[in-house]
Amino acid sequence: MKKSMKWTLSILSGLVLILGIFWMSLDKSVRYLILNPPPDINVLFWTQAQRDAGFQSLDVLPVISKNTINSDPKNIVQLPVGQPLALPSEIIEGYIADSRVAGLVVLHEGKVRLERYSLGLTQQKKWTSFSVAKSFTSTLIGAALKDGHINSLQDKVSDYVTSMKGSEYDNVTIEQLITMTSGIKWNEDYNDPNSDVSKFNFHEPEPGVNSIASYMRQLPRAYEAGTHWAYSTGETNLIGLLLQKAIDMPLADYLSDKIWSKIGVEHNASWILGPSGNEIGGCCIQATTRDFLRFGQFILKGAKVNNESIVPNNWIVNATQKKVSTNEDHGYGYQWWTSNDGSYQAKGIYGQGIFIDPSRDLVIAVNGNWPVALNEEFASKKAEFFKQVQLSIDKEKGR
Repeated sequence: MKKSMKWTLSILSGLVLILGIFWMSLDKSVRYLILNPPPDINVLFWTQAQRDAGFQSLDVLPVISKNTINSDPKNIVQLPVGQPLALPSEIIEGYIADSRVAGLVVLHEGKVRLERYSLGLTQQKKWTSFSVAKSFTSTLIGAALKDGHINSLQDKVSDYVTSMKGSEYDNVTIEQLITMTSGIKWNEDYNDPNSDVSKFNFHEPEPGVNSIASYMRQLPRAYEAGTHWAYSTGETNLIGLLLQKAIDMPLADYLSDKIWSKIGVEHNASWILGPSGNEIGGCCIQATTRDFLRFGQFILKGAKVNNESIVPNNWIVNATQKKVSTNEDHGYGYQWWTSNDGSYQAKGIYGQGIFIDPSRDLVIAVNGNWPVALNEEFASKKAEFFKQVQLSIDKEKGR
């Protein structure tokens, strides 16, 4: 009996040890989420601490369905380090602290001039992009045009997504979709649990109908197509579905083949899937801050692989120029936010972004977790920091 008890205790001790080793092998952010699980998978209503942990864990959490975006270890391009940017430390550290920046990398003339990490993020860890992914999806539309998968931006949405026939999207063109000028009614209020942006990824579709198409085809018209701009993540998700139909493969595979394996990134990335099992075109690519930066540099240099652009001639110029005005100083192109000074950005809620300034050969990648999804105060702080970087470069160039 004593031997049996001793043997049982030995087995239990071994199991406890194994479980302890497994627990400690988990990333700290994953352990936090296990101990403090969010109420549901809608990150808009997570606590700040849950977001801090979650935004750097979505890539590895097994409960989140995702496709891998493959890099190529043979094609890694190192980022050379340049002279540190002549910015006062109070400006840099103030921005990082006030805006809860997790990762920040500034690339000027191909050299890293500034790099900082916080909130547990490191150079090797991935962070989720939110709407920064829209600019990736737009670039893939350009690639599909050049590859002949899409005939023209004037094609109708329902030419590719046939389940949209009979809806208000029946006469909306691809160009109107990627400039968000469809005129279809949409609510992008991140604080409202009943808004379209809060509900559409959790919509239960009719049998046999893709969840994105099922939700979007029920929406009413608010304006004549092409006459009014309104920001709609749902429309970029519809772009993603259209693109998948056109290329007949997962978006992650197309992104891997056309871009990610070719531009020198260091790590695989991932793309979260919606309820019907296809990538969410308007959201949720997970990558390191440095690899987001490399994508920005790829766009800055004309979206070229082996000196040939993967998109049609003038695509980058058209995509990053103002097609519609959003206010006096800014506009919207093909899923890129534009400024009158010639710079343009990919933007995501909670502070994510890729800022590109061709006139200064400048790319800035930033990841973070603002206290709120979106508001003018934090958007202004980010814009002001980018301006300070521009001014610092101008000063050292004697402009």
